[in-house]
Formats: sequence, C-alpha cells, structure tokens
Amino acid sequence: MTSKRYNKLPKKTKNLDAEHLEKLLPELKKNCTTKFDESLDLSFQINNKQKKSEINIRTVVNLPGGTGKNIKVAVVCEDNKTQEAKDSGADIVGGDDFVERIKGGELNFEKLICTPAMMIKLSKLGKVLGPKGLMPNPKLGSVSENVKEAVKNAKSGQVEIRNDKDGNIGVSIGKKSFSDDKLLKNYNAILDALEKEKSNNTLKGDLIKSIFATSTMGVSYKVKLGKLI
Repeated sequence: MTSKRYNKLPKKTKNLDAEHLEKLLPELKKNCTTKFDESLDLSFQINNKQKKSEINIRTVVNLPGGTGKNIKVAVVCEDNKTQEAKDSGADIVGGDDFVERIKGGELNFEKLICTPAMMIKLSKLGKVLGPKGLMPNPKLGSVSENVKEAVKNAKSGQVEIRNDKDGNIGVSIGKKSFSDDKLLKNYNAILDALEKEKSNNTLKGDLIKSIFATSTMGVSYKVKLGKLI
C-alpha cells in the first residue's frame, strides 16, 4: 500500500523523454516532500559487457560541492602519525591495538584510511573489512603516507564509483538543500571521472548507456547525457 505522499508524486516519469539534468533539478527538488533533507541520486547503466573482457570501474571522485554527509573516518597508522591524523579531523585513530579491535568486529566507521606500513597488518582482515567495502585501497587514496590529505578528502566530499556485475553505478550528487550550481558541478565531476575510466579501458562504443535521476523518496527521470557548465 502506497502512502498519500507517494500518491501525489508524478506518475510514469520514466516514460518521459530524457532531459539535461539542469532542467530536471527543479522537478527532482519539488518531489522531495519528506521532512528530511533528501539526497539527489544518479543511477548509471554502463556498457561493461565486452566481447573480450568485462569493464570493472572502481575509482573515487572528489565532489567540488561536497556530499552534505558527515563521514565517520578511522585511521590506522604508526604512533608518530597519530597526532597528524587527529588534527586532520579523523574520528578514530589507532595502531596495533585498533587493528585488533577491528579484527574483533569493531567497525563503527564509514571510511578506513591507513599508512602503507600498517596495510600489511590490515590485509589479513579481508574477511572482516572486505564484505563491508572498508578495506583500504591505494588506488582509492585510502592507503597513503599523507594521512592529512587522505582524511581531508574523505571528509570533504569524496565518493566511490563502482559498478556491479550488471553494469549499474549508483552515486549521490548531494542534497535537496544544495544549490543547483553545486549539484551540477558534482555531476560534471562524476562524468569527468567516468570519461577518464573509459580512456583507461579498452572499451568499444559508449561507456554510459543510460542515466536516471531521483531523490531519496521520489520518482526517477531519464537524464540526457551531456556535461553542463
């Protein structure tokens, strides 16, 4: 049974012609009728099934407009980097003792950063961290000697882009309360990252097959592909 709020939303929006995101933002925001600050989300379908290989994308994007979320960041590092991590805004900082707590199931954080030296110890916890998507990765900037920069990126608006086996990518570009300018800058940053990934892979044809946009509790619209200024 659908709610009265949902019944008031537009119907069959997926049947509408695709529009540039710039034109869709007012509609998406108008559909945010809940009491909380809804996220505006994109769903990409990519052409990951190739004749000779399968395209797997996994990268991070620093959104210039931020995410509007307060990410709880943990850092595993040597003692001489502990203060640097704390000063950078990390919520939890530790060394060998913290590794043992993680091993025991203490996963009260959303992002885990570590130094290269500590990665050797964390690599043994794949069964604990892997299923939660928390294992640090050099490619994603979460294994770094520069703890300050890694924490800053994680806190300021860094998101991970990763496709599933069916070629779907889900990512948020911000909140309803964001200005259209911020949301469009975040959208452009994601398109730039995907374009870079396309050039890094031996891909035939277009990478992006389709894009849909929706709010957390709203309905979805087709997005016309194109970078917006």
